Amino acid sequence: MQKVTLGQRFRYWFDGVMAKGTIALIGLLALATVVFIALVALVVQLLHLFPTGGNPDFWEVLWGNLMRTLDSGTMGGDEGSGFRIAMLVVTIGGVILVASLIGIISSAFDSKVEDLRKGRSKVLESDHTLILGWSSKVFPIVTEICIANESRRRPTIVILADRDKVQMEDELHAQLPKRGKTRIVVRSGNPMNLAELELVSPHAARSIVILAPEDTPDPDSVVIRTALALTNNPHRKEGSYHIVGEIHDPGNLEAARLVGRDEAHWVLAGELISRITVQSCRQSGLSVVYTELLDFGGDEIYFTVEPALVGETYFGVQLAYADCAVIGMVKGGAVVLNPAAEVLYEEGDQLILIAEDDSAIKLGTPGVPDPDAISFAEVPAPKPEHTLVLGYNSGLHTMLRELSEYVAPGSTVLVVADVDLPPLQKLPNLEIRSHRGDSTSRAVLESLSVEEFDHIIVLAYKEHLDVHRADAKTLITLLHLRDMADRAEVDFAVVSEMLDDANRELAEVTKADDFIVSDKLISLMLSQTSENKKLTDVFNTLFSSEGSEIYLRPASSYVRPGVTADFYTVLEAARRRGETAIGYRIAEHARNSEEAYGVRVNPSKAESRSFAPHDKIIVLAEG
Repeated sequence: MQKVTLGQRFRYWFDGVMAKGTIALIGLLALATVVFIALVALVVQLLHLFPTGGNPDFWEVLWGNLMRTLDSGTMGGDEGSGFRIAMLVVTIGGVILVASLIGIISSAFDSKVEDLRKGRSKVLESDHTLILGWSSKVFPIVTEICIANESRRRPTIVILADRDKVQMEDELHAQLPKRGKTRIVVRSGNPMNLAELELVSPHAARSIVILAPEDTPDPDSVVIRTALALTNNPHRKEGSYHIVGEIHDPGNLEAARLVGRDEAHWVLAGELISRITVQSCRQSGLSVVYTELLDFGGDEIYFTVEPALVGETYFGVQLAYADCAVIGMVKGGAVVLNPAAEVLYEEGDQLILIAEDDSAIKLGTPGVPDPDAISFAEVPAPKPEHTLVLGYNSGLHTMLRELSEYVAPGSTVLVVADVDLPPLQKLPNLEIRSHRGDSTSRAVLESLSVEEFDHIIVLAYKEHLDVHRADAKTLITLLHLRDMADRAEVDFAVVSEMLDDANRELAEVTKADDFIVSDKLISLMLSQTSENKKLTDVFNTLFSSEGSEIYLRPASSYVRPGVTADFYTVLEAARRRGETAIGYRIAEHARNSEEAYGVRVNPSKAESRSFAPHDKIIVLAEG
């Protein structure tokens, strides 16, 4: 075995000290300084290199050496050639040592600034909203939460993502110049790493939103592993977390539920978009209603307890609020939308209602419906519907299954896409046909006789093209459809799927009836659920074909044409049909985005108006 030399041991020790960081380097430099000035002082004493007329002791020389080390101008008054040479050595050594000290401190400062730039410092926040991961959905989510935080004291949003901190902050500043009173803190790190997760104080967060990455073929695995890092964290808090996350593949939902248990609430992104698209294509204006309920800018859904109404019937509770629309109750922990009018509101129950703000939830003087204004006209019986689907993505299969739950027997669907379609499942009530063609081609569209279809759905090629190219194809298709409608002087019921919300303004020039912006709707759902986890059950009911859903039905079936009536009367007309009225749509504003396409959710019940033949009443109803 080769013998280790003393020099090798010294170098090994020196390397170890250098690796310990700034404090160790400063300590080593201080030691070198002491040894250096002590050696020079000892030489001065031994060789009697004293200044002219002086005979200082060792400690005086040592102190003088230290002063010359720190200030090179000190040696200007020295006398005696020997003493001057010794002090010159001290001064030169001092310049080198002080320069080294300044370099070490500067390097440490730069390193600290770089660490701060990288977002590696711990966040000392509590009761904050924590967003784990980064995608285009982060911008609408932060926007909505900022609006929801207006009534909170010192609200904070913390974001942890495996990206550059400065880049994330720059994007947030560019996309969200107005944040209200909400402070946004960004940290760089991997949410699946337990050590880096601790940087953002997840155990003190009010709610946690997990976003699926957009640059990976299996985003669900990242979401599930992030949830696992929270729920199985050895440092986790004793209480339950409030976790909200998005899942793309329904096949991964069971695994996500096993990881999240009752602490996590999952939004099935693809199925949600498919269900809303199907429901909206059959009812023009419905997507505007959903957007109104999902964002924090207008009216949204709240839960409240009102002891003064205990013992009152569901319909009596509806009449008791002048500026809120009651849509259901929470009984025994279960959400019940549109219960029977005679169901009692009991002790321990909660009311589910639509209000402009929680401060607007106030009882009013119950109104009196006008029975003479109520119409007894029957709602038209369902007829076979004919739907044209232009484009293709994996959500088509869910859309077809959902559509078969709503339409009458004998309905048809024609799918036209310029890609090879996989086999389409045979479904009840629907005859499904497919045709190869490019929907951006005017000749192809004119050959389809689009005016003969009741509904048209334009899907984005999100699995085949990037976001901008997919939206470009959608926009071109919509422009052709609108021009064809204008030339034929007919209205097409068109629902389109936009991947990027920035393209909404471009799409509005086509005057399409509804727009489904995928990322924005998912973002709104995640934002709402992060603020109130009880909303999960409400949305699951609204967006499902089972239970009560939102319908837009002819106003003439509720209020006699030409008769002026208030909304208390509309509530009574809906009650007689086993429904809950929550608003209306005015046909003359159906193409005006500034008027929300004619949709008015939660109108003042005291407001009186007469409804035109094509106006609609928005109701919660079964089937």
